[in-house]
Amino acid sequence: MIENESVDQPLVLVTGATGYIGGRLVPELLAAGLRVRVMVRQPRQLADREWSSRVEIVQGDAADPTSLVQALGEVKVAYYLIHSMGAGSAFESLDHTNAHNFAAAAYACQVERIVYLGGLYPKSEELSRHLKSRKEVGEILLASGIPTTVLRAAVIIGSGSLSFEMLRYLTERLPVMITPHWVESRIQPIAVRDVLHYLVGSAHMPPTVNRGFDIGGPDVFTYRQMMVRYASIAGLKPRRILALPLLSPSLSSHWVGLVTPVPKRIARPLMQSLINEVICKEHDIAEYVPDPEENLISFDRAVELALQRIQDRRVTTSWSSATTAGAPSDPLPSDPDWAGGSLYVDERERIVNATPEQLWHIIKGIGGEHGWYSWRFGWWTRGLLDRFVGGPGLRRGRRDPYDLVVGDALDWWRVEEIQENRLLRLRAEMRLPGLAWLELIIDADKDGHTVFKQRALFHPIGPSGGLYWMLIYPFHGLVFGGMQRNIAHAAENQPPTFSEG
Repeated sequence: MIENESVDQPLVLVTGATGYIGGRLVPELLAAGLRVRVMVRQPRQLADREWSSRVEIVQGDAADPTSLVQALGEVKVAYYLIHSMGAGSAFESLDHTNAHNFAAAAYACQVERIVYLGGLYPKSEELSRHLKSRKEVGEILLASGIPTTVLRAAVIIGSGSLSFEMLRYLTERLPVMITPHWVESRIQPIAVRDVLHYLVGSAHMPPTVNRGFDIGGPDVFTYRQMMVRYASIAGLKPRRILALPLLSPSLSSHWVGLVTPVPKRIARPLMQSLINEVICKEHDIAEYVPDPEENLISFDRAVELALQRIQDRRVTTSWSSATTAGAPSDPLPSDPDWAGGSLYVDERERIVNATPEQLWHIIKGIGGEHGWYSWRFGWWTRGLLDRFVGGPGLRRGRRDPYDLVVGDALDWWRVEEIQENRLLRLRAEMRLPGLAWLELIIDADKDGHTVFKQRALFHPIGPSGGLYWMLIYPFHGLVFGGMQRNIAHAAENQPPTFSEG
């Protein structure tokens, strides 16, 4: 149900609302007085967003033209914030197909403007696959027959952004770095607040405008300079950086994948893009969307703001929120008869001498800096192996040390369902020959005692899936048994009342 809807304002559609930029754009559009509809593949991922009751949520997929027509009906301005970089080697083809589908559906629905956030690229250099695909998507939308605004940005600095997290982890974890030659490429970063300012303002451009705009902050640095400045702002010791011209993007992606939360499949196209010099060649956007009254935010200030949000636990969206492996058609372990196929289950339960609230406090804080309450070396080893084969491993951590919402990345898991003081269901996103879930359930027995139930579920795909289950099953007692026991002990040691602040 939509609250406080103003029927006099135009209806705007936001795609990619579960992602980093889309999740931050929605409240900004609402604050500007616009009516907002969001299109997502899995509406349940928005259930816990504080703005969800103020928007219309529709299920749709850019790969499904029928759902696009339904989502774009009566829409005046459509924000296209869909990128397929996490889809692996096929991301270019998927990007093009999705853009063509969206352009055709928007034209059929008589949308008055499309706004697209793409990548900043040089005009005279050979582009990386990632930047080339971003450029071509913009061209597809500009040729749609609908007035289109293409905003081209380089590195976006903000808490939770992919670019910022990669910069942050590389700098914090490596006091001495041997880096590729791209650390000397010049970049014009921009604060996420300024990106949102231009996105919101683009909704009101005159119908004669159909073009792209470079957007960037007031500073131009090399990537080396950004790492040095980040270290200074974060209070770290000076970093020593040695650039090697022979370190390829492929090798760089393995290195970044091991050191940062960014998986290799995403790190590689990013590494290739950093080879290009990305500097604004014009600032024509100011003619239609004036710069903020307080001026554009400097790199140093943008880093300070991002670090402050992290410290204050106000990271509302994260790049990892949009890199889910699950699809709307995937089965759930709660489906009746489980939607077919075999399902292996490891189920455990124990009575806990604690209140449901005490137990839930521990469960909701699991993962990230708090760990998994069992066999640290086993979790670390499995996470390292996952990173080597291109999975997320354990480095994604948590968006917030205590708060969780549906759709959050949680190390190598994805939050699939939350029922306060009752259930946390996680879907595995590590590389596996099948689908896997972990359920942490709070119940009560007939005498009113708190019962902690734990279920690990696995649906094998092919013979390798069954073999995988047999190989790891002997370790379940050590991993899952230890987890349940230690979570229970932690809950029992909680004071009767506590604060999550």
